[in-house]
Amino acid sequence: MFNFIMHCSVCNNNRLLVITFLSASCFASSGVVSTVKHVVSALAGMFGLFLFFEQHMQWILLLTALCYFILLLCRNSSSHGLFVSGVVLIYILTGELHLIDTVTWHKIRGSQMVVAMKAISVAFDLDRGALSSLPSPTEFLGYIFFVGTAVFGPWISFSSYKNVIEGTKLSWLWLHTSSGSLVKSQICLLISTCIAPYLFPWFIPIHGNSVTKKWLHAYENAVSFHFSNYFVGHLSEGTSMLAGGGFTEDKDNTRWDMKVVKPLSVEIPRSMVMVVTCWNIPMSRWLKTYVFKNAMKLGTFPAILVTYTASALLFVDPSYFPFLHFHRLASIFSACILSRPCASDCTHQHKKDYWVILLNLVFSLLAIFHLTYLGSMFDPGVDEQEVEEDFTAIHTIQRWSELNWASHWVVFASWVFYCLIK
Repeated sequence: MFNFIMHCSVCNNNRLLVITFLSASCFASSGVVSTVKHVVSALAGMFGLFLFFEQHMQWILLLTALCYFILLLCRNSSSHGLFVSGVVLIYILTGELHLIDTVTWHKIRGSQMVVAMKAISVAFDLDRGALSSLPSPTEFLGYIFFVGTAVFGPWISFSSYKNVIEGTKLSWLWLHTSSGSLVKSQICLLISTCIAPYLFPWFIPIHGNSVTKKWLHAYENAVSFHFSNYFVGHLSEGTSMLAGGGFTEDKDNTRWDMKVVKPLSVEIPRSMVMVVTCWNIPMSRWLKTYVFKNAMKLGTFPAILVTYTASALLFVDPSYFPFLHFHRLASIFSACILSRPCASDCTHQHKKDYWVILLNLVFSLLAIFHLTYLGSMFDPGVDEQEVEEDFTAIHTIQRWSELNWASHWVVFASWVFYCLIK
């Protein structure tokens, strides 16, 4: 997604922001009927997709049509989610196996994933009764192509989209918050492309033996990749809120509080669990609601496997399983050393002891170590054409072999350790 955005013109970005702003004005108007708002949402989103993908947007339209067709076919069934998920899985595998032109697929992959997540969420909401009936074609298209999320994401629920269409009062706080996210996205872009690649040569000169140089260079690549993700995340926050989404209402108070990424929680993580959650908050919520909870009937560990498989298929985002020994160690020592911060009223005996703080610090450093290892394969010096021609796998193996597969060995050791204390 980041490489694609970098090749897009500033003109297209500005046009999208104008369309988004005008759409928000339409959604906020009480004099426009909801059907017209759905049509405006669909047409504005399609135009935004055309600005960035041109004729290649046909593949996104095809996936949308397939998903709605399946929903119509099984409208009297109680297994909408399984049928739609199966169609999405086949479609994604078709693209990943290069039956669709590789360069085209890489460009549209991000928007395809947003469509897939939205369609699957509608299907499972129908199964569990969160939606009383199948959305009409205009409602479904308006939701899928909602201009605030169609190009850059993130995923939003159908109920959140309905709240946008029902309209909320736009204010200076709305404009200030959405503009703030857009500014943060540009700062992250600057760090990713200009500052991070020169981080160590200018501020932390790389000296020492070859091992030190390799790991510092890997961390440099990881930081650049991280901020490219923050750029996309903050950009999607800005476009979503600018379109009138991403708000919560508390009585008469409207808060524009959409969060897609939390950079500090990723750069200084408590554990890899926090990294996975804060890397893309809406994605994490979607996986938990529509994948993990539905797979829990198979058992906890199979549900984890299904969730991470879905994550890999949808987002092609390498990550590790949460370290299960966190919970076991917390139980053994009765200490606040879980993968997430404990609540203030937790029953652990040891909360802020020095050894507890030290152990949490070790876990944080271990998470940074894994992030560095993962980020080493995202070398900003790799030619984009080589990546599009499926050079990525060979490049990844080369980078990880240079680091002696260290992270894999640590994960294996962690698994052995968990088996011993289980």
